[in-house]
Amino acid sequence: MNDSATMAGLDPATFADVLRLAGSPGFDRIEEQIKRTGGCSDPIHLQGSVVVRDARTRHVLHSYSTDTEPGGRLRVACGNRRASRCPSCAWTYAGDTYHLIRAGLVGDPAKGTPDTIRDHPRVFATLTAPSFGPVHNRPGNRPCRCGTHHQEDAPELGTPLDRDTYDYASAVLWNNHASDLWRYFTIYLRREIARRAGLTQKAAREQSRIAFGKVAEYQKRGAVHFHAVIRFDSPDGPDSPPPAWATIDLLTDSIHAAAARVAVDVDPAGDQPARTLRWGTQLDVQPIGAFGNGEEITEQAVASYVAKYATKAAETTGTVDRRIGNKEALVLLDVPGHPARLIAACLDLHALYPDRKLRDWAHMLGFRGHFSTKSRRYSTTLGALRQTRADYRAAQQREALGLPDPDGTEATTLTLAHWTYAGHGHTLGESWLAANIRRDIQHNRETVREDLPHLLTDEREC
Repeated sequence: MNDSATMAGLDPATFADVLRLAGSPGFDRIEEQIKRTGGCSDPIHLQGSVVVRDARTRHVLHSYSTDTEPGGRLRVACGNRRASRCPSCAWTYAGDTYHLIRAGLVGDPAKGTPDTIRDHPRVFATLTAPSFGPVHNRPGNRPCRCGTHHQEDAPELGTPLDRDTYDYASAVLWNNHASDLWRYFTIYLRREIARRAGLTQKAAREQSRIAFGKVAEYQKRGAVHFHAVIRFDSPDGPDSPPPAWATIDLLTDSIHAAAARVAVDVDPAGDQPARTLRWGTQLDVQPIGAFGNGEEITEQAVASYVAKYATKAAETTGTVDRRIGNKEALVLLDVPGHPARLIAACLDLHALYPDRKLRDWAHMLGFRGHFSTKSRRYSTTLGALRQTRADYRAAQQREALGLPDPDGTEATTLTLAHWTYAGHGHTLGESWLAANIRRDIQHNRETVREDLPHLLTDEREC
């Protein structure tokens, strides 16, 4: 550990723990464990053992116990998707999401979609919330309604022009029902497709299938909106093309019509009136072109965009990334005015709509759905991608230890493992070390990314 430049600005407690850590007899192994987690911010601590025996002779081929580890613990990555919680694990999650979305756009036989998927009609749709009151914005070259030309990073962007008249109750109830709005949208979409194709719904299902992958994103005003890849397939899925009538124009028209039909009723409660929640009028649908053909919306751009927002949540609006139990916490956590009012609205409405669990999801400004979802046949799953990565690492470990493949024809081993949870997190010194390891890994990735075009050029010239 040799980073005196960054150590110079440490607070005394962290500096003292860094010195303690560097002088501890198990430092090298602690550093190795943290590197294996990618610099995870909040690793899980495990205690236990693994014994690999010959299945026939019961001879021990390999054994491992955390008793030999510093502190008797093994650190593994937390796996949290939120960049605000763990940038390292969020980077892995974003990468998995990228490959999941990309596989449904360009095809990947290893991930369950053929290369011919690129010929299927597909669009990138963005569905937004309606207005709950005028907010500060940047309408092109014109000034905001407040008369100011706001900078792109102005903190007031997305906040109400008048907080006293902004409909905070409707805003959080809309977020809370956003998943229901999406569910009804997918139902109406299939109906609108059948109508435009001149078919019954049953006949349309027998001739085509709709596949999608979507991600939720928070606007600055605190309203959720959805970005979705929507694709036409054959009734059997992505392995064969859809019928000739399943065009991009038909899909685009059907999306607009389906979004306009969706309505979710919220019953009156206490002093709250009855509401009918709908999608906003700002609906954007763009065809997705093949990468490199000059299209504005490309496969690469869509997959990168979706992956970018898969690791973000309501904290991008100024709120916090954990549950808030009461309004007093808003002051202690220094939550800005607009998101604080949205959270307060959730807490106030919880008693009126207890089944909606608004208090539990107040830190999410009412939204309680999954941030990244897909239809069953869109492409692979996040679980399958994680399993592939785990299998690869296990194969590396077996090769290093000289152990046979347990799934091969010569599988003759028996593995006995026992693990228990022993805590999580870092000491102050370990957190500093993990942050520096994470920074170095990120720097190396950026260097490779910058050098890759040159390497490919050199290879072609050779």
